[in-house]
Amino acid sequence: MSKPRNKYLRRIENIGFFNFVRYLLHKKTGLPRGGEFRLYSKLVDSPLICRGGTSDIDVFKHIFVLREYAAIGRLPDSGLIIDCGANVGFSAAYFLSALPGVRVIAVEPDAGNFRMLTRNTAAFGDRCTCVQAGVWSEAGGLRLVDTPQGDGREWARGVMVVPPGEAADIQAVSIGMLLDQSPHARVALLKVDIEGAELAVFGPGAEGWLDRVDRIAIELHGEQCAETYLKSVAAAGFETTQAGGLTLSWRKDRVNARP
Repeated sequence: MSKPRNKYLRRIENIGFFNFVRYLLHKKTGLPRGGEFRLYSKLVDSPLICRGGTSDIDVFKHIFVLREYAAIGRLPDSGLIIDCGANVGFSAAYFLSALPGVRVIAVEPDAGNFRMLTRNTAAFGDRCTCVQAGVWSEAGGLRLVDTPQGDGREWARGVMVVPPGEAADIQAVSIGMLLDQSPHARVALLKVDIEGAELAVFGPGAEGWLDRVDRIAIELHGEQCAETYLKSVAAAGFETTQAGGLTLSWRKDRVNARP
């Protein structure tokens, strides 16, 4: 059996035949442009709303068709997941469907993405708390920016500190703040895709909350971000491995086996 055929069979198996045909139709045609459509997966409990002509369908591909987060391995069916850079809610829906006992805090700074996030997680009720903010090392004002590493589309929205005297687009929230405002003592999984802001998040002060995190799945953006992150988690007692575009870290004293 050829490699391309194997690839498509795996993708069909991941989301189901008719769901894959529907996905492929929208992916290949780019329709509807400017409208909305729904995609389905056997891995999620409810249909997912996509915006035509945006990066939404590519986010669906990475999470459901390619199943990138399957590399994390087995997660506990309870506790807290913090989703930093939740985009339109597909990753939150994936975790909430797979783990009926978990709760998710989903953080997204971009207003358009945030509206979709709230819609795509509405079916999960109070199991998902959506927060419109930028993840940073401390509280303060942030400006929304298109990141240099991105392609200018909706999945590449980043944040930076607002220069003195200028108005903020969004407020910042730290991992420690999110934990302190929740009833949970620990984070079972910290998922991070924040377009370079990991340089601030895992910089000085991260040791104050890293001791309360068991696992991390992060997309790193650039050598400086990677160096800062790896140094921070190693000092906190994490082991780390690479799985495709994800960097996976787990606390040796809390997690029995590597992903």
